[in-house]
Amino acid sequence: MSEPINITVFRWAGAWGPFKVNIPCGECSLTRDIIQDCMATDLAGIDVELDLRDWLSEWWKPLPKGGWHAPIVLVNGKIVSQGAALNRGVLTQAVIEAAAQRAPLAGNHIFGKATCPHCIRAKGYLQAAGVENRYYDVVKDTRALYEMLARVKPIIGPKTPVTVPQIWIEGDYVGGADALKEILRLDSIEPNPERGQCSLSPTR
Repeated sequence: MSEPINITVFRWAGAWGPFKVNIPCGECSLTRDIIQDCMATDLAGIDVELDLRDWLSEWWKPLPKGGWHAPIVLVNGKIVSQGAALNRGVLTQAVIEAAAQRAPLAGNHIFGKATCPHCIRAKGYLQAAGVENRYYDVVKDTRALYEMLARVKPIIGPKTPVTVPQIWIEGDYVGGADALKEILRLDSIEPNPERGQCSLSPTR
């Protein structure tokens, strides 16, 4: 069983020699509340643990990682925020990326959006082939967007733009609608002059 993903927060609190923090830090408290709410909602189902630390008592610990201004937030030892109240999207993305690295995607999945004709084609191909799948709308579902990015970027490279749909069949990465149609051995792909070359299209 894998260890939980660790979120560490160094808050403006604690003591160092004669110095002691007596006034609570509003941004540190807000950051803690945001994290706890994220764990209960955006990150529900992901094994996450929260470790609250007093920065003044342990100021040297985050320093080698570049952390010097509380509140300092780390996900699995990597700084994602410091010096201001936490952006929950930044935290959610960092935790989902860490979770995706630990667990491969199993089953059949389509990441797409409602206004994408290629996503509609891909869903139709799977329906025609009788392949059950799980569909995610990455515009409406922020968690799905971050998971798609976390899983596809290591495959296509960090500089390649991510388009939709992004498809996995039986846990194996397929790519877009055209690639899906080919592996399902359906009729030949219709030419579409309005379609730009997507990041997953064969190199010309």
